[in-house]
Amino acid sequence: MGGTATIIILQQLKGMLGMKHFTPKTDLVSVMRSIFYYRHEWRWQSLVLGICFLLLLLLSKHLRKKKPNLFWVSAIAPFLIVVIGGVFAFLVKGDEHGIPIVGDLKKGINPLSISQLTFTDKHVNTAMKAGFLSGILALAEGIAVGRSLALVKNEQIDGNKEMIAFGIMNIAGSFTSCYLTTGPFSKSAVNFHAGCRTPMSNVVMSVCILLVLLFLAPLFKYTPLVALSSIIVVAMIGLIKVREFCHLYRVDKFDFCICMVAFIGVVFFTMVIGLSASVGLSVVRALLHVARPSTCKLGSVAGGDIFRDVRHYPHARSVPNVLVLQLGSPIYFVNAGYLRERWAEEEENGSKIDGQDLQYVVLDLAGVTSIDNTGIGMLVEVHKSLDRKGIRIALTNPRLEVTEKLVLSGYIKDIIGEEWVFLTVKDAITACRYALQRSRSKDDGEV
Repeated sequence: MGGTATIIILQQLKGMLGMKHFTPKTDLVSVMRSIFYYRHEWRWQSLVLGICFLLLLLLSKHLRKKKPNLFWVSAIAPFLIVVIGGVFAFLVKGDEHGIPIVGDLKKGINPLSISQLTFTDKHVNTAMKAGFLSGILALAEGIAVGRSLALVKNEQIDGNKEMIAFGIMNIAGSFTSCYLTTGPFSKSAVNFHAGCRTPMSNVVMSVCILLVLLFLAPLFKYTPLVALSSIIVVAMIGLIKVREFCHLYRVDKFDFCICMVAFIGVVFFTMVIGLSASVGLSVVRALLHVARPSTCKLGSVAGGDIFRDVRHYPHARSVPNVLVLQLGSPIYFVNAGYLRERWAEEEENGSKIDGQDLQYVVLDLAGVTSIDNTGIGMLVEVHKSLDRKGIRIALTNPRLEVTEKLVLSGYIKDIIGEEWVFLTVKDAITACRYALQRSRSKDDGEV
């Protein structure tokens, strides 16, 4: 959102400087090159007027924060800026003194154009391609803007309803050759910062625009372009959340990197590149979590009734002759090899527990939401490897979906035995201790 707000601000430099030529690109380098190349078109009158408008708008926002009961000042500030700017440009003949204006505006609305609809191959192919691309971008922009603004107000929006609304509006608007209808970033921001709270504001705004187009359009002929640019710039400044960047940096460095990649990509390249790069990093992060899941060794605390990660709880004690491992992710073909290596490493490091040989490995599967055939095969290999060393495996609290697959594959019944599947880690530890005592008693009896 911050990157999009930044490129919109950059686009308003054309109006702020009163330039006639400007780059169609949105990246920072192209904009700066265009401003420097067409520097002879700069109009200092327009820039000074724009700075005055910016100060007035910022003052109205500050007043709203300090005195919430004066919210109406911030709400009518953009309208007053347009009126004041139009009157000023009319009195001083701004178009003749370096203050570009909107120009002639015709009254009326677009006539019906549905009769011009054709279905020839050439037009259908072009319309399908343009409609598909513009529709995807419009939906992405509209839903993203809606969710961003809803998050500020701690509200929720339904993406499906938004898509239906966009579709109905575009179908109805296409009958009169309207532009693509979506949730535009700049206009939504202006609407939001004006204090609008419900969709009824859009209805009122639409009626006002209709009345303006039918009766008042010529009156806005002298509206300075710098006034419109100032309104958009102030609205966009409020959407660049520097504190959010700092918050992300403190909380999660990787999230901060994703945010900065999106911001830099949008500002220095294009929105598509910025979003694609950030989405790509997010996917890579998700894949890393799936391919390299965390496993931890558990120790007993609170008298042996509770088991926690020994790295987080240094006072947690290991159970003699028993190694307890916990896994908190699905077991897939992607991470099966990694888990086998990690468990082998843990088994090697835990071969001596409190000076005694390792006899049992307890796998806590409470966090394993699913398992595939490769994962089951990995469990079989781990069992064979440990069995050769005289070490038994016990499973605790597997989920129903995981249990069904382990039963159907024969892993529980034919390999480890149903008697070595337990509800809790404590039950498994108790069974392991009992088996150890019986084994020792049997050995003593034979001796």
